[in-house]
Amino acid sequence: MTPLTLFSDAPLGPLATEILNAATQGHTVLKPLVPASSVLAQAAADPNFSQAQIAFGQPHVESVYAAPELKWIQVSSAGFTRYDTLEFRKYVADRGIIVTNSSLVYARACAEHVFSFMLANSRLLPQSLACRALNGSPEWLGLRSGSRSLRGQRVVILGYGGIARELVKLLAPFEMKITAMRRQPRGDEGFPVVTEANLPEALAAADHVINILPENAESRGFINARRLSEMKAGAIFHNIGRGTTVDQHALADALESGHLSAAWLDVTDPEPLPADHVLRLAPHCFITPHTAGGHAAEDETLVNHFVDNFRRFLAGEPLLDRIM
Repeated sequence: MTPLTLFSDAPLGPLATEILNAATQGHTVLKPLVPASSVLAQAAADPNFSQAQIAFGQPHVESVYAAPELKWIQVSSAGFTRYDTLEFRKYVADRGIIVTNSSLVYARACAEHVFSFMLANSRLLPQSLACRALNGSPEWLGLRSGSRSLRGQRVVILGYGGIARELVKLLAPFEMKITAMRRQPRGDEGFPVVTEANLPEALAAADHVINILPENAESRGFINARRLSEMKAGAIFHNIGRGTTVDQHALADALESGHLSAAWLDVTDPEPLPADHVLRLAPHCFITPHTAGGHAAEDETLVNHFVDNFRRFLAGEPLLDRIM
């Protein structure tokens, strides 16, 4: 086996580092001089990267262009916006560089997060947790009568990938009527799938619209005033994808007018939103700080996913979560 040179700027704890070191014995693992602050953030450009044959983390695009031996990049996040350009895609295709992401690491946690949004909204948890009303009072009775079951409600999922597949499993016991939008329906999804052209009809019937779109040139601002107006009156909007895919002022208007009954967001633009941002002030808008993918021992799950792909790479097998 010819030793390989790996460059990892993924911030790993002691146990995750031990797992990585054990799996790469006989190979060289280079670390950045200044570590990244999170699995989503880039570390500073590092001169050692030019030696890399394999990269694990969030490498600078410019560093990738300057690494003549690079064969494979595994991005330490599900999102890969900074790499999702025509120029970068052409470069890695011409060079034969494989690019994978870590979608499988975060899919279940993100699905559970958005499912918790749906349950919290249906059971009026924010209002109930803030309530001190007397048993039998009008406010108390309103909370009880206003709580709804998810069973039988209609859901539109924008973007059908790993998170959506995990979410569909969670929704199955509730017999929800699911429609997904994806660029190219495959026919094996098990429920109706539409393209963008047929989306308005689906939005008009949905009780929940769940946005899992990644950020790219086509998706930026995809949820705009027109699409918000196409949503069913009283619908709930959830964003677990990227903040840049939503016109946030239009979303605030839809909440202020009462056209949407609520919005639950794990992503915004920027992150975090300023205290005086319109969405901070909008009624029934609930925001978590991009924590959906987080889970206990996250860095260990992350490195185990890389190690699995590293074994596959050495064996010449197809890699998991290949995106380019």
